[in-house]
Formats: sequence, C-alpha cells, structure tokens
Amino acid sequence: MPETEEAERTSVDLDRDHVRDVFQAMLKARLLESKLSSLYKAGKIVGGVYLGKGQEAVSAALGASLIQGRDIFAALIRDQAGRTAFGEPLIDCTRTYLGSVLGPMKGRDGNIHRGRPREGMPAMISHLGAQVPVVGGMLLARRLKGTLAGVVGATCVGDGATSTGAFHEGINMAAVERLPLVVVVGNNQFAYSTPNDRQFACADLLDRAKGYGVGGHSVDGTDLLACVRVIGRAVRLAREGGGPQMVVARLLRLSGHGEHDDGSYVPGALRQSQLGRDCLETGIIQMIEQGYASVDEIEQWKNRFTDEVQAAVAQAQQEPTPDPWSEDWRACSSEPGGGI
Repeated sequence: MPETEEAERTSVDLDRDHVRDVFQAMLKARLLESKLSSLYKAGKIVGGVYLGKGQEAVSAALGASLIQGRDIFAALIRDQAGRTAFGEPLIDCTRTYLGSVLGPMKGRDGNIHRGRPREGMPAMISHLGAQVPVVGGMLLARRLKGTLAGVVGATCVGDGATSTGAFHEGINMAAVERLPLVVVVGNNQFAYSTPNDRQFACADLLDRAKGYGVGGHSVDGTDLLACVRVIGRAVRLAREGGGPQMVVARLLRLSGHGEHDDGSYVPGALRQSQLGRDCLETGIIQMIEQGYASVDEIEQWKNRFTDEVQAAVAQAQQEPTPDPWSEDWRACSSEPGGGI
C-alpha cells in the first residue's frame, strides 16, 4: 500500500542533527543558485542555468539520507540542494559553471552535466528519465561484483519524465531485479510548459508505483519535515531489502524551466495555492517553531554560507579555462589527460 506523509508523522522520530543538515543544505543551495542566476544574467555563464527554487526540501532530504562513499546519487538539474547534502563542494559547482579547467569536468562539458562517478555521483545524461536505468545498471553491476549489500541508488525526475521510455524501462528492470533504487518524482505540475492533464490520465502519479510493483510514497514537497520523514523512510526501506521505492512529491517550481524562461504559462491561482509555497520559508518557520534552530543560528548560517559562495565564485573566476588548441576534450575518462 502506498505510504503518505500523514502516516510518517506518527511513525518516525526525526533526528535533530539530521534535520539541521537538511535545512543547511537547502539554505546553502538557495544562496548559491541566487548567485548563479546573477552571473547568468550578467553574461558570465555560458549555457543554461536551471534553479531548484521551491524543490530544495525534496532534493536535500534525499541527498542527506544517502551515504557519501557508499551510495549512488544521480543528481539532476534542480538538485543542487541534494548535491550539497550529499557532500559536493561548492567549488565543484562554481568551477563547472564558470568553465574552470580545475573543475570535475575540466571545463569540457555543459555546466549541468558535472559529476564524480567514482565517488557515487554519475554525471547527468538527461533530466528526462535517463538516469533511472543508469542508476539501476550501476546497482546491478555492484550485485554482480558482490558489493551491493547496504547500498542505495537514488535519482530525482520531474513529472514529465514519468512518460518516457527510459523511465519505464529503468524502473521496470529495478522492480524485477528487486534493486535498492529510490526514484523521487518532483511533480512540479509542468513538463516544461505542458500541464499534468496533458501528460498523463491517471488520477495521481503515485498510482504508477503499484503498476510497477514498487513501494509508493506521497509527500507535500513544500513541507521540510514531511520530506525528511517520507524520503528518509523510502531510503531505509530500499536499504533494508524492500526493493525499489518511488516517492511522489507535490510542489511547484518557483522559477521558470530555466533562467531563460519566465514561466508565464503557470496560472496565478496555482502560484498562490499551497503547491506554490516556498519550502525554504516554510522550513525556516518549522525550524524555529519546533526548536531545531534559533533565529540567530539561521542568520549566522546565512552569513557564513554567503561568504562561502562568494569565495567559491571568486576562486573559480580566477582559474584558467580550457585552451581549445591543446585540449583532448576528455572529461570522465581514466586515460591520461582525462578527468575523473
């Protein structure tokens, strides 16, 4: 039976340090992406900038539930909060966006395709479901090598990705093989500009979990504490042998599809609904009211993270970019001159 956040509220006690870690990752990611947006608008970034504004609670809750060095996390275009929670340094992000040869992709690949596969973070292929079979394949490879015990592989997709063949084939394989895969679906109501009612006919995307034979969970993606509970439970179930888990998070992206898009196709009434709540603002209220942090602590974190973001940007801006006359253009390669 599908699990909901209502059930989780009475079944799981939250660890204070874990909640603080998730919130700090959300806050740091928001400050970083605000800076990236400014750099993009100033013409300092080549390529697209896709913000996770409004989806940080979902992403950070997933990243913080995984174990760096053991698990697999295939982060996507709105997963900066999850990357941060999983342990990605700020400098990896700023170096990639600003084209530094010292970054994880050596300035040789698009800024949203960065990753460190040897450390459990495969470089992004596509946001359209393609990472689901990639993570499934990585998990199956570990099983064949005898190193799968206690491992979880996870990725996030949008609602539009659930209509693609790669999503179907990947999650179906994981279900048949009983792989410890967690797929978080951020239902932000639009596949770019196509609304839900033009994407799928089922009443709720959660219905698809039953069809695939995987665990299903539903959560309010604007509620920090609910995300920590529900996503944390899904990861635990997968880690303990419960097979694949699918979490559907209801939310609304609070920016356009990318910084090139003004999102004018989103109805004003939807923006004003609960789906349009800012998970960070909601999280601040929850942190204070439920005693996870004080107002002063949050302000201190904000100031510290702002300084860290500025330092990472300044460092990346001073570093060299690729020289097309001498580059071999290999990024994720173990060969001499390769990146990862």
